[in-house]
Amino acid sequence: MDRLTMTDELEAIDEATITKRKIDHTLARFSAAHDELEAEEAKKRERRERLAARPAALLEQTRTALQRVVTTDTPESAEAAEQASPQTRLQEKKERKTRQSAKAGRIAAAVVAALVFLSIGTAWGAQTWFDAKFNNVASLDEDSADIQDAAGQTGDENFLMVGSDSRDGASAEDGVGDSDGTPGARSDTVMIAHVPADRQRVVMVSFPRDLEISRPDCERWDPATSSYSDQISPAKKIAKLNTAFGVGGPKCVTKVIQQITGMKMNHFVGIDFNGFKSMVDAVQGVTVYNEKPVDDDTLGMVISQAGETRISGDQALNYVRARHVKGDPTSDYGRIKRQQAFLGALLKTVMSKDVMLDTGKMSGFIDAFAKATFGENLGIKQMMTLAKSMRGMDSGNVKFLTVPTTGEANGRGNEVLLQNKSKAVFEALINNTPLEEKAPEPPPNSAASAPTSSAKSGGGRKSSSSG
Repeated sequence: MDRLTMTDELEAIDEATITKRKIDHTLARFSAAHDELEAEEAKKRERRERLAARPAALLEQTRTALQRVVTTDTPESAEAAEQASPQTRLQEKKERKTRQSAKAGRIAAAVVAALVFLSIGTAWGAQTWFDAKFNNVASLDEDSADIQDAAGQTGDENFLMVGSDSRDGASAEDGVGDSDGTPGARSDTVMIAHVPADRQRVVMVSFPRDLEISRPDCERWDPATSSYSDQISPAKKIAKLNTAFGVGGPKCVTKVIQQITGMKMNHFVGIDFNGFKSMVDAVQGVTVYNEKPVDDDTLGMVISQAGETRISGDQALNYVRARHVKGDPTSDYGRIKRQQAFLGALLKTVMSKDVMLDTGKMSGFIDAFAKATFGENLGIKQMMTLAKSMRGMDSGNVKFLTVPTTGEANGRGNEVLLQNKSKAVFEALINNTPLEEKAPEPPPNSAASAPTSSAKSGGGRKSSSSG
């Protein structure tokens, strides 16, 4: 038999062997990657199954609790207990009370379990449905150099709310005009809702539509498609605030407002005229208060009587749009007050028992809201944060104000910002310190009274002071 001889040098490997080994290594890498993907997918499936099992588990708990109530407290079970252990009348009376108390406790537990199940299921479904239906549009710039003390604003919720006068998609019966008669879009309403991290107050700040601004470079915006183009609209040294939305959409408005305020806008809510009415009609109207009728030279009689009035969607739309109300020389400032009052009334209505406990009204409002709004970082949770904070209106923890201006239009027909006073307002919001109170307007021909400050004093960053 021949013997195998070992040599000191390895034999040379031919090209076929090298190619084969490369293929083997490649297949091994593909196999490992496949195994990793499969393991990751298995984890995702497991998470989905756990989430899907939650409502089922709650339902099973509810069913079990109800079964216990039924099976434990039937006449047959009570009779069997009596036969098993004869008792005196006093003992029987005590036992009966004990059974009744236990029954009441089990019924209460079953009801609570059912409510928990329903509330979680409803919230889960509503949030998923809303997030799928809401029109998300790039709007924010949370890394802007214009934001002052960004780290100090952590936890604050700032909602930039813009009411657009776009008529795209509006029909004749909507009564708001159409895109042929009023092309493009402008921001008829610009408002900030500031909720500090401690959630102790809410401050609503409105901006006049004709506020004179220095508009930055902005990506061009198409309101018909809710999209931006690669074209840039050049900066304009002097412009009206309401042109920012028409030129550059939500992003441009956010830039301008962050430049003026130094505040970090982390939510954008855009509302179109078309569809606004259905939000009000879904909750069967909103109650507003006026000292006198609202009669507009352009829109006609909006509200015919003074005092509290429940208005429909059509009336609400005209109520927040009216700019030429008879007897109101302030024009846009009067409208701002009505918009602020209406927003508060709407949120108060939505958070009332009549709506919160009425599935039809609540789902109708959510549906209308999703159809009429657009923006970024906005969902059920975010809107509930704002709505719950607004519930403190009656306690004085909600304050409405307008950005300080000269109060008179300049030669270009624009409102002029009072820089020092507006800076003080926004620094107070950023630092969560008390706001300076403006004295009531004195009657004609009387001496003007000096401005007073908030009764609450002190408080540094993130204090709990309300103003």
